[in-house]
Amino acid sequence: MSDSEKICLNCKVASESVVDQTSHHSEKTIRELVNRMSRIEGQIRGIKGMIEKYAYCDDVLNQIASAQSALNGVSKLLLEKHMKSCIREQL
Repeated sequence: MSDSEKICLNCKVASESVVDQTSHHSEKTIRELVNRMSRIEGQIRGIKGMIEKYAYCDDVLNQIASAQSALNGVSKLLLEKHMKSCIREQL
């Protein structure tokens, strides 16, 4: 099955019609994800500023690692919520 033929199990919509798909997460979960992404966005802007100011490479690399870790945290949270809602409902 190609990527364009995969189907979201929860809403039975082909993945190529992303416009019609919506998440089924609570408002609390959405707020938490958005807040985390806003903090990460600030981290990324800070890293860009560090590079523009010729900051020491180790410092920049540490901040990049921190941002990557934060993104991994968002991914884990989203996957956990997906497994507890969308996938559980299909089982």
